Amino acid sequence: MKVILKKDVYNLGRSGEIKTVKDGYARNFLMPRGLVELATEGSLRAWKNSAEKRAKRVAAEDAGLKELAKRLSAITLSFSRPVSDDGVMYGSVAKSDIIKNLAAADIEIDKDMIRLPASIKAVGTVEVEIALKPDIAAKIKVAVSAQSK
Repeated sequence: MKVILKKDVYNLGRSGEIKTVKDGYARNFLMPRGLVELATEGSLRAWKNSAEKRAKRVAAEDAGLKELAKRLSAITLSFSRPVSDDGVMYGSVAKSDIIKNLAAADIEIDKDMIRLPASIKAVGTVEVEIALKPDIAAKIKVAVSAQSK
């Protein structure tokens, strides 16, 4: 099935591209979420006619995301977790913890934007990448310290 991407879709393509995907993927996942529209003759013509307007909107959106990336790069999040006598940390710092701390700083991001392969389970400082768009990313520092007893 040929579809036009309305938004950037991770591992599929960028907004405005025409892709061929499996019927079930388009009908059951992409279309209900408003990520694509069926690539009919009329929709392709309308999509091409609105290309200039869409390019301006995307440029403005990218500028805002680059500014947000600059703000994020300056942030260091601090977490305190209990540690055993052997130095083993109880619990971890997960994506949800990072989202909550960023929300407290009036920065709203989606869980899928955080590139963290596994929860942080050690005391120290870790750089975590936040992909705002496929080509716009920021790295924040996450400092985990031992909680005093």
